[in-house]
Amino acid sequence: MRRLALAPNLAIATLWADWLRQGGIEASVQRVFTSSIAGEIPPDQALPEVWLADDEYLERARALLDELRNRPRRQWMCRACGEAIEGGFEQCWNCGAMMPA
Repeated sequence: MRRLALAPNLAIATLWADWLRQGGIEASVQRVFTSSIAGEIPPDQALPEVWLADDEYLERARALLDELRNRPRRQWMCRACGEAIEGGFEQCWNCGAMMPA
């Protein structure tokens, strides 16, 4: 087993591990309950971690995690309703129109 990443919170660690599993890499979240003792140990030692079951997938896992962390950010104006859309969205949340090509 090998530690891949230290996550800022449990929700992010779970998201990362799920993303890796969907990519075919067996991953688990460790230190799930250590945030409860953060005052007794250094805070950075109480953060959840994502671990890989097989070291062989380390580079692929790093690439997948990098892809998730660096999703494309877009800013565009919906032609149908005029709503300003920001982020990785390709569809207007207000009216459902697709992003212009």
